[in-house]
Amino acid sequence: MKKILLIIKREYLTRVRKRTFIIGTILFPVLYLALIFGTGYIADKSKQDFNVAIIDKSGYFTDTLIAKANRADTANKLSLIQIPEEAFKKEFDSLGYNGYVVIPQNASWKTGLDSLSFNTHNTYGIGATAPLEAKLNRMWSDIKNDSLGIDTLKKRILAKSNISLKINNEKNRAADAGSATIIGYVCGFLMYLILLLYGSQVMMGVTEEKTNRIAEVVVSSVKPFQLMLGKIIGIGMVALTQFLIWVSFVFLIYNVGKFSGHDAGAMANAVGNIQKVFTSVHIFLVVGCFIFYLLAGFFFYSSLYAAIGSAINEDMREAQSLSFPITMLIIFSIALMTPAITNPSSPVAVWASIIPFSSPIVMMARIPFGVPNTVPYWQLGLSMILLIGGFMFTTWFAARIYRTGILMYGKKPSWKEMIKWAFRK
Repeated sequence: MKKILLIIKREYLTRVRKRTFIIGTILFPVLYLALIFGTGYIADKSKQDFNVAIIDKSGYFTDTLIAKANRADTANKLSLIQIPEEAFKKEFDSLGYNGYVVIPQNASWKTGLDSLSFNTHNTYGIGATAPLEAKLNRMWSDIKNDSLGIDTLKKRILAKSNISLKINNEKNRAADAGSATIIGYVCGFLMYLILLLYGSQVMMGVTEEKTNRIAEVVVSSVKPFQLMLGKIIGIGMVALTQFLIWVSFVFLIYNVGKFSGHDAGAMANAVGNIQKVFTSVHIFLVVGCFIFYLLAGFFFYSSLYAAIGSAINEDMREAQSLSFPITMLIIFSIALMTPAITNPSSPVAVWASIIPFSSPIVMMARIPFGVPNTVPYWQLGLSMILLIGGFMFTTWFAARIYRTGILMYGKKPSWKEMIKWAFRK
């Protein structure tokens, strides 16, 4: 046990003291905030407003209607042009217009206006022209309402006649589907990234020690199983440390937001959203379960990655081909996460959250929706027990491969041969 603790200490301190770990731990939350606010800023600045001419042959689009639409929505300024279409085609660029729309003479509110063309000399994406399309639709809707004699009061009544459903959980009044969905996706993707990132670190660390012949020196004083277990636990503690730092950062934002008041701006809105999320779910249950599934899932997968690392030499293509089945299990788990969040009580969600290879990701996507209402205690308990049994089996299985592979050089093994190593007496 003392030897395993020494290996854990070495693996942990070696990685935590690295400059890459410190920079990555600090930069992740900073880059995350920059991503949230930066993308919003860039999207706002890159939004293009069009100056569009309307050539109306139907008589429905009047100066009054267009002026009203421009006041209601300042983007995509519209102007009614009396110049004939053929003449306007040649000079709309020089007049400062991005393009023009022709309303045909046979347009009628009875038959509808099927499609219009935005005539321009440039090519725009659908997203760029969507606001213009929405503005024209609102104007056409006003034309139809006026033609039918629908006044302002009737318009308000019709607008309020749409049915809107809000999920009301009678067993858990504090439950909020929107917040649970956000937390479910965040937990699932974070688990996915940690399993892939640190699992591959275990594989590369074992391979590096093997190719540098360090493993030969180490295994002379400790058993291969002790070396593998110490490496897995040490790197797992590094992942846990990084996660706890990130959680502390989120709590810091939350508490700063509570004491700083309701300031205007994007930061105040973001803090308000975080506060809403924190109050709508059992955050301590989510964090506690995340730590368990992070460690158990990491042990499950990293032991297999360690076994692969012990079997390969310096050829990275060999590492990629042998680790592909393990990586596909993680990718398949993230694919199961979406239907699990859409319907957390479906059979797919239940079984995927119980089966060990997918439970770290899928169960963490379900837990924010409520325990024990959405996730009964028996499902959570069974999932944890099977995952513990799963990583005990994979650790035993990988240790059997590790003891042979760590001292074998020059040979390219296959999964078939590695399985033979595992069951060799």
